[in-house]
Amino acid sequence: MSADLAELYRDLHRHPELSFAETRTAAVAAGRLRAAGYEVTEGVGGTGVVGVLRNGTGPVALLRADMDALPVAEDTGLDYASTARGTARDGEDTAVAHACGHDMHVTCLAGAAAELASTPDTWTGTLLVVFQPAEEIGGGAHAMLDDGLLDRFGVPDVVLGQHVAPLPAGVLAVASGAAFAGSDTVRVTLHGSGGHGSRPETTVDPVLLAAATVLRLHTVVSREVAATETAVLGVGMLRAGTKENIVPESAELGLTVRSYTPAVRERVLGAVRRIVRGEAAAAGAPRDPEVRVVETFPPVVNDAAAVERTRAALATATPLPVVDPGPVTGSEDVGAFATAAGAPCVYWLLGGGDPAVFAGASTVDEIRDRVADLPSNHSPRFAPVIEPTLSTGVAALVAAAREWLRP
Repeated sequence: MSADLAELYRDLHRHPELSFAETRTAAVAAGRLRAAGYEVTEGVGGTGVVGVLRNGTGPVALLRADMDALPVAEDTGLDYASTARGTARDGEDTAVAHACGHDMHVTCLAGAAAELASTPDTWTGTLLVVFQPAEEIGGGAHAMLDDGLLDRFGVPDVVLGQHVAPLPAGVLAVASGAAFAGSDTVRVTLHGSGGHGSRPETTVDPVLLAAATVLRLHTVVSREVAATETAVLGVGMLRAGTKENIVPESAELGLTVRSYTPAVRERVLGAVRRIVRGEAAAAGAPRDPEVRVVETFPPVVNDAAAVERTRAALATATPLPVVDPGPVTGSEDVGAFATAAGAPCVYWLLGGGDPAVFAGASTVDEIRDRVADLPSNHSPRFAPVIEPTLSTGVAALVAAAREWLRP
């Protein structure tokens, strides 16, 4: 892969931006598309960028990459590590890093867009190249759709994309059906009665209430979801208090819920509401707790026939076998484009793990064990190796697009 694309990746990694604040990233993406000859529109759905390249008659293929970073302090030790700061949605100043690999997604799509533009004899039809904001908060795809993406630029016949993951670099993995879980973000506010830390008997301690609630919530999946079904429930945020000797008035929890079916989703969310109310009542809380679902998006469902068609193309992009990872509990909003268009979605995983980590591994179990040892997406130490991740990602997007836009 060209040194130019590798440097683009390092540049984007150094300059991450939070959801709906991807102004620099969007400008870089737009500039790359213009240089390749695309019709470019910026500001779609906030900071989204759409490039259109028409090459005769034929189908329309939408290729998508997300652009936003996370409120995470990077701890990779890379010489191009992020030191950026940003303002989180709650108004707090925060470190910002590409801890989920969206900088790799942008770079791969920029490279693929240029490759397809320079080889018009290998495809026919229309390319819609979409750089999407705010995937991390589940709002970017809908924002672009609400801004008239399909009416303004055309309805795709297929939606294609990829997500970097801690699989061996060079590996591509795609599953049919519900490939990525649906996601719900839940905020819980627990109300107590504050006072002096030396006189807890005069208070209702929301910190203790929060601790008891967290422990009880983590029984939902193990005790209320069947072993034949899949769900994830985790508490990723707990905020309470300002000083050690003050019992605060309230505590706030932030939960993530992942599921694949409406029935399991409703069961888990119902259990969350029941447990939160029950723990508050047991603690003698002076007010009922508040439980709000603040973000939600459905599972990504890969069309089976489209997956089989695309799998053969992906096999030409890597010397390694294209594998089936099974359902992934991570979540994505890319499926919103396909649902709105009534088109099949094919969304695959792009391995970014250091090949040296997997040296000598000869069985699936050995590879799985080493994957478990790698930093996962959203870890402050998550960092795909540039090569062969970048080359494989570009080649995969190009091969998939050409398959759907055959001359």
